[in-house]
Amino acid sequence: MSTTVIRPKKTFSLTDLREIWQYRELLYFFAWRDLKVRYKQTFVGIAWAIFQPFMAMVVFSVFFGGLARMPSDGVPYPIFVYTGLLFWQFFSSSLADVSNSLITNQSIVTKVYFPRLILPIAVIVTHLVDFFVAAVVLIGLMVYYGFTPHLAGLCIIPLLLLITFFAALGGGLFLASINVKYRDVRYILPYFLQMLLFVTPVIYPSSIAGAYSWILAINPLTGVIKGARATILGTEPVNWFLLGLSSLAVVILLVIGIVLFKQMERYFADII
Repeated sequence: MSTTVIRPKKTFSLTDLREIWQYRELLYFFAWRDLKVRYKQTFVGIAWAIFQPFMAMVVFSVFFGGLARMPSDGVPYPIFVYTGLLFWQFFSSSLADVSNSLITNQSIVTKVYFPRLILPIAVIVTHLVDFFVAAVVLIGLMVYYGFTPHLAGLCIIPLLLLITFFAALGGGLFLASINVKYRDVRYILPYFLQMLLFVTPVIYPSSIAGAYSWILAINPLTGVIKGARATILGTEPVNWFLLGLSSLAVVILLVIGIVLFKQMERYFADII
């Protein structure tokens, strides 16, 4: 009797992409399962995807837009901040859940073979659904304030979503690999995301950073959020240099995340 031994490779190649495509139905299953589990036995169901950024928008509008008089580039502050929150919520929620994706699927990882990259990708796809659901509120805000969006610029939105997707995937793969061995990640990450929010131009325009604008430029979400406001709200011309810088940072982050993930993949089932 012959025995087939399946060993994960240490490097990422086109074979991995073909394998992910072969298991695309499993990817769909994981994404659909996560959606159902998250909103199972909830009173408002998937409306929670709207509730979180909406309540954050209300709080920020009261304290930063109302009391602190934070500038919003001539756009109603609720629309201004909610546009940033949409992409920030997509990134932060995806990053947090991807970092725990191997731990939460421990029973599957240790028993059945499938491309492990499917789990992180499925998590982000789930949050991408949340993004589109939450985007309905932005449309409602524009109608309420009588604000006309720049529809011609919406063609750049898929690019911005792609950059955010890979930023969450790259950072998530890095953290998920470490989290398998060191469970401190689950305690450190919420604090890290809280700090990262304040160095991302979500609640304020990047123009107020002044001499510290280079700190914001390092953050790949800066180019994404500025690009979203430029295309949808027309606050300024699209800064293609900053967007290119964000893309480069995401590529570097993704490469680091995939390399570490592939290096540690063979040990996941043993130490998880």
